[in-house]
Amino acid sequence: MSLLKIGPHAVQPPVVLAPMAGITNAPFRTLCREFSGGKGLFVSEMITTRALVERNEKTMQLIHFDETEKPRSIQLYGVDPDTVGKAARMIADENLADHIDLNFGCPVPKVTRKGGGSALPYKRNLLRSILREAVANAGALPVTMKMRKGIDDDHITYLDAGRIAAEEGITAIALHGRTAAQHYGGTADWDAIARLKEHVPEIPVLGNGDIWSADDARRMMRETGCDGVVVGRGCLGRPWLFGDLVAAFEGTGPQAGGREVAFAQPTLKEVAAVMLRHATLLGEWIGDEARGVIDFRKHVAWYTKGFSIGSEMRRSLAVTSSLDELDALLSELDLDQPWPMGADGPRGRTSGRNRVVLPDGWLDDPYDCAGVDADAELDTSGG
Repeated sequence: MSLLKIGPHAVQPPVVLAPMAGITNAPFRTLCREFSGGKGLFVSEMITTRALVERNEKTMQLIHFDETEKPRSIQLYGVDPDTVGKAARMIADENLADHIDLNFGCPVPKVTRKGGGSALPYKRNLLRSILREAVANAGALPVTMKMRKGIDDDHITYLDAGRIAAEEGITAIALHGRTAAQHYGGTADWDAIARLKEHVPEIPVLGNGDIWSADDARRMMRETGCDGVVVGRGCLGRPWLFGDLVAAFEGTGPQAGGREVAFAQPTLKEVAAVMLRHATLLGEWIGDEARGVIDFRKHVAWYTKGFSIGSEMRRSLAVTSSLDELDALLSELDLDQPWPMGADGPRGRTSGRNRVVLPDGWLDDPYDCAGVDADAELDTSGG
C-alpha cells in the first residue's frame, strides 16, 4: 500500500479521524492516538473562521493540542473567503497547527442555512475563492478539504468541486459518499469515491462513510482505489478501533481460517476503564471535574452498546456528575461480560433528511454568489 502524504506529513497507516462536533476534542483524540500508538492523523472538531479570527474564548480552547500531537490538524469552517484567508494566515503565522482541513461536508441546518458546509460547493466560484484564499495564506501548511457528494441527487457537486480543489492547490480531498439530504441515513456510495479518484488522480483522495471495522477500511481502499480512509461514527465509544486499523494495515491482525476476525473485543471491565479515563481527561481539559463528567454523558450509550446493563442503570450512568459516582456505578456492573455480538456495527446518527435547509434562492445559479457575506459566518466553534 502506497504511503499517504498530506503535504510534508506521512500518514501511515492511511487513517484519519473525522472531525466531529463535540466529540473530537483533545481528550478523545488522546484516547484514539494511544490505541493507535500515535499512528494516523487526528483532526480537531470544526473551528469557525470568524470565531478564530476574533479569538473567541471557547474556540481558543478547542484549538488546544497536546504536546504529543504531531501533526496538529485543525478543521476550519467558513463561508467568507476573506475571513477564511485571515484564519489560515493566523494559524500559519502563530504556529497554531501543522495542517488545515476545510469543512464542506457538514449537513446540519444551522450550517447549510447560511450557505456553509455541504451547501457551499454548489456555488463553484465561491468555493474556488475560499480555496484560493486558504492556500495563499496558509504558507507552507498543507490545506485539505472534506466534502459530500452534493446537496441532493439533483444537485451533485463532488466532481466539479474536486477539479476546482486540484486546480487551487488543495493537497488532498476526503469524500463522504452521501449527499447532504441523506444526512447519515442509507448507505454510503463508495462508487462515488472511486469516480472522484479517477477524476483527480493527481492528488490523494480519502474515502469516508460506513467504516465500522478495520476490514471495512481495507475493503473501501481495495474497491475504490482511494488513498486513505476517514473514520467518523465507527469510533464512537470505540477509540480502540484505531488500534485495529493499525493492525489491519500493517498486517499484524489475528487471522482465523484465512479470514479476518474482530480485533479488539474488550470485556465490559476493559470498556469501563476506558470510560473512566475518557471522563477524567475531559475534566482535566475543561478544568472542572463535574463539567468533564457531564460532557462525557453523551458517550455512555456508545461505550455500553450491546452490553447487558439494564435501562435503569443506563439512565443512572447518563446523569452522573462526578468521577467517584461514575466509578461506583461502573463497579456495580457485571464487568466479566464479553464483547457483545453485533456491537461492532453502525452507531451514532443514522437518520436522513428529506430537505436541506438553504439560503433563499441558493439553487438558482451555481455560480452567482450574491447574498453570501461575512454575516454567514458562525460566531462559535464546535459545529
